[in-house]
Amino acid sequence: MTTPLASGRGRRRKGDGPDLRGVILNAAELLFAGHGFYGVTTRQVAAEAGVDTALIHYYFGTKRDLFDAVFARRAEILNTERLQALAAYEARHQGAMTTRGVMEAFIGPLIERSLTGEAGWKNYFRLVALVNNTPAWGGETMNRFFDPVVHELIATLKRAMPQAELRDLYWGYQFLTGSMMLALSETGRIDQLSGGLCHSTDLEAVRSRLFDYCAAGFEAIVQPRP
Repeated sequence: MTTPLASGRGRRRKGDGPDLRGVILNAAELLFAGHGFYGVTTRQVAAEAGVDTALIHYYFGTKRDLFDAVFARRAEILNTERLQALAAYEARHQGAMTTRGVMEAFIGPLIERSLTGEAGWKNYFRLVALVNNTPAWGGETMNRFFDPVVHELIATLKRAMPQAELRDLYWGYQFLTGSMMLALSETGRIDQLSGGLCHSTDLEAVRSRLFDYCAAGFEAIVQPRP
């Protein structure tokens, strides 16, 4: 991740230095993840990035356009990686897919990015968790950027569990996305709750449990109910 410049120092004009667009996106991602869309101004983003405010408008237009650019940048990477992982898993396990295997293919790329990617990925996952829980426009934003890969997940699960009703699979995804994004937000909540037995930053512990947890949930809710 490009380190943002200290506020108010070394202001740069359009064309100065490498990849100013990326610098601005990194600064905006950090601030939006920490304070939400309404808690951040373009002036604050410019100060964090060490650029003139006019450059924000030059490269991105409105603050919402900047926010969408932040959201889209890593969403495209994640969607590609998850679609490839789902396709590869199904190709290797024709006729023998398991719910857990599908969960690993779908969630695994996110955990791997958080574990091995540059630091901006952690800011991004916190931002996605925040948007995912914003009633006014969060659903629309999530739909716009992540619907294709979610629909592919549902279709893959349906092939793995032909007996499942689609409405149960969609409910399962509703619960999955909450668990997944909370785990990736690393809020420290479980650290305090467990008295130090668990740590939200221990993504290897998350990896070894989250796939099983989500798979068991799907398998439970697709069973016939009285």
